[in-house]
Amino acid sequence: METGRVYKIIFGSVYPHYLKKTETKGRTKEELDTIICWLTGYSMEQLQSQMDKRVDLETFYNEAPDFHPNASKITGVVCGVRVENIEDRIIQRMRYLDKLIDELAKGRPMEKILRQ
Repeated sequence: METGRVYKIIFGSVYPHYLKKTETKGRTKEELDTIICWLTGYSMEQLQSQMDKRVDLETFYNEAPDFHPNASKITGVVCGVRVENIEDRIIQRMRYLDKLIDELAKGRPMEKILRQ
């Protein structure tokens, strides 16, 4: 998919897919929201506001109040690409979240997912 098209996907339209993956694997919405807020710096209220405003992925990541400094510790492969080698900042941030959600779905403990 072309980068420009990915940027314009509405975050709130992707969130239900994250939630379904999370809950299908026996994890909770609260855990998913914790991961998103940890990574982006959004509060729960800000996260909900971004979904209510129907912001696209580019805006969601560009407006992230405090992208976590430990995000660079997120490594591994998502969709056949190593997240630490992605040069496009927005795409890399998207893949960081994908990787964290994969870890959550695989049953990894929250303290390890949150790089504590």
